[in-house]
Amino acid sequence: MNYIQQVFKVKHDFWRYIVGSIIVIIASGIGQIPFTLAALFKAMKSGGSVFEMSESDLMTILEPNLNLFLLLLSFGFALVALFIVVKYLHQQTIKELTTARKKIDFIRILFAFFFWGIISSGMVLLDYYAAPEDYVWNFELKRFLILAVIAILFIPIQTSTEEYVFRGYLMQGFGALAKNRWFPLVLTSLIFGGMHVFNPEVSKLGYTVMVYYIGTGFFLGIITLMDEGMELALGFHAANNLFGALLVSADWTVLQTHSILKDVSDPGIGFYDIVLPVFIIFPIFILIFAKVYKWKNWNQKLFGKIEEPVKENYKILD
Repeated sequence: MNYIQQVFKVKHDFWRYIVGSIIVIIASGIGQIPFTLAALFKAMKSGGSVFEMSESDLMTILEPNLNLFLLLLSFGFALVALFIVVKYLHQQTIKELTTARKKIDFIRILFAFFFWGIISSGMVLLDYYAAPEDYVWNFELKRFLILAVIAILFIPIQTSTEEYVFRGYLMQGFGALAKNRWFPLVLTSLIFGGMHVFNPEVSKLGYTVMVYYIGTGFFLGIITLMDEGMELALGFHAANNLFGALLVSADWTVLQTHSILKDVSDPGIGFYDIVLPVFIIFPIFILIFAKVYKWKNWNQKLFGKIEEPVKENYKILD
C-alpha cells in the first residue's frame, strides 16, 4: 500500500482535514502570543507602537536569539496540535503520516540532512571566497553558541511542522479527496509557496522570489511521492534552514540570527537565487535520490490514480 493510499485505512473524511487544519492554525496562533507580548513590551518601552511598525521592523525589534526562539515556538505548538489531531480525529499513527514503510527510516532523514547540509555550506563558503566584499564577519562566540542551541533544538521542529502539514497531512488529505497523485502535489506546493508571501524577502525582492518557494514545494513533494514517505523531505528541509541560520543571515531575511557571516550585498533576484536551485540543483538532487533509492514508475507515482483498497482488506473505522 503506497504513502497516500494507506490513508484509506483511517478516518479520512475531508471535513476532518478542514477541522484539523483549523485546530493547527489556532494552536500556531496561541504559540505566537509570547512573541507578540514581548514585541509589545519592547515597543512600549522604546516609546513606539508595534501596530505602526513594518513587518521587517517587527522581526528585528527583539534581540536576535530571543526573536528566533519566540518565532520558532509557535511551530512547536502547531506540531503538537497536528499530532493530537492525527491521533484522535483521524485515528492515524505518526508512522502512517510519515511513511509507507514498516517503520520511519531515520537513515534516509540523516542522508538527506547531511548531503544537503554539506553541499549548501560549501556553496556559501565558495561564494564567500569568490566575493568577500558581499559579506562581513559576524561571529561572536557567546551569542553564536546560544544561537546554535536554539537552532539545533527548534529549527528541526519548525521544518518538521511544515513538512508534516504539507507533505504529510495535506498531501494525504488532498490525495484521498482527489484520488490521484498530481492534485495534492500541485496544491500543496502552491499553498506552501503562498505561505511565504508575507516573508520580508518577498517585499524586498518582489514576487519573482515566489518561484523559489513554490519550486521548493514541488521538489519536496516530488521526492515524497517518489520515495513513498517524507523522510528525505524532512532531512533536506531541516538542513536547509539550520545550516542557513548558522552560516549566513541578512538584514532583509525572515530569520535574523547571530550567524557566522552576514550578507551585506544589494539584494536582487538572479541566476543563483532562482535558476540555480529550482531548475538545476533540485532536479540533480531528484536524480541522485532516484539512483540511490532505485525509484521507478515515475508516471504512476507522480500522476497516477489512487485506488481505494477493497474494503475486505482492511478494517473501516466509522
